[in-house]
Amino acid sequence: MFLFPGPKSRAATLALVLACTTPVDARAAPQVEFQRLTWTEIQNAIHAGYDTIIVPVGGTEQSGPYIAVGKHNVRAQALADQIARTLGNTLVAPVIAYVPEGGTSPRTSHMRFPGTISVTPAVFSGLLHSVAESFRVQGFRLVAFIGDHGGYRAEMCRTAEDINRSWARTGARAACIDDYYTVISGAYDQALRARGLAADVGTHAELSDTSLMLAVDPSMVRTEALRAAPKPGPADGVYGGDPRPSTAELGQIGVTMQIKAAVAEIRKLQSQGD
Repeated sequence: MFLFPGPKSRAATLALVLACTTPVDARAAPQVEFQRLTWTEIQNAIHAGYDTIIVPVGGTEQSGPYIAVGKHNVRAQALADQIARTLGNTLVAPVIAYVPEGGTSPRTSHMRFPGTISVTPAVFSGLLHSVAESFRVQGFRLVAFIGDHGGYRAEMCRTAEDINRSWARTGARAACIDDYYTVISGAYDQALRARGLAADVGTHAELSDTSLMLAVDPSMVRTEALRAAPKPGPADGVYGGDPRPSTAELGQIGVTMQIKAAVAEIRKLQSQGD
């Protein structure tokens, strides 16, 4: 377990964390997950200059027959941890796994499939408000929401703006780290197309989505069944493209882009607060 020392050791602490910029054995990496620290360790971290906390927002939804329903939660946690270790003065909140995923009466969007859990936009916004306020009163100055799913992105960003209006003159702020998500439909999409994979790229549970999951946690993908299957489509919960050519190597391209984009955006926000 990595323990945060007091303020006098801040420079050494940050140097240690900044050295861990690539995936490493979790037992050797500095501990950045809020849920794995005691309250005294969290207090020491804040006193040592850890004034940013990432709130990873995932979602529990169907992702076709070949990706487990916790896809967004697992990815959001793993990437947020890497982003925090790269930044160095940042902790990671527990993942928010309950998000708007469609209606229940009638069943719409991903709620048409078993395995999806949905909450209303009002509940989601209220949860983000309460979570952010919990961190502000503890001493965090920047609460950075990172959403792994596009369905609630606009609501998440609107909520961050609302939080900031309520926090006027407190010295704290919330932020929607939008580049983390938009790089997938931008630079990552272009990188896959440049490799001749344009026909396989879609919007959900296809090549890019499946490759990202393989890069982060291949146990979440039913690879053998996927390779043997005919091309899945909307009736299977796969929207556009073809997941069968997916590889961890292709996914790592996107993962690296997401981490880099989020780190750059958060660092810019941190510098504005100095």
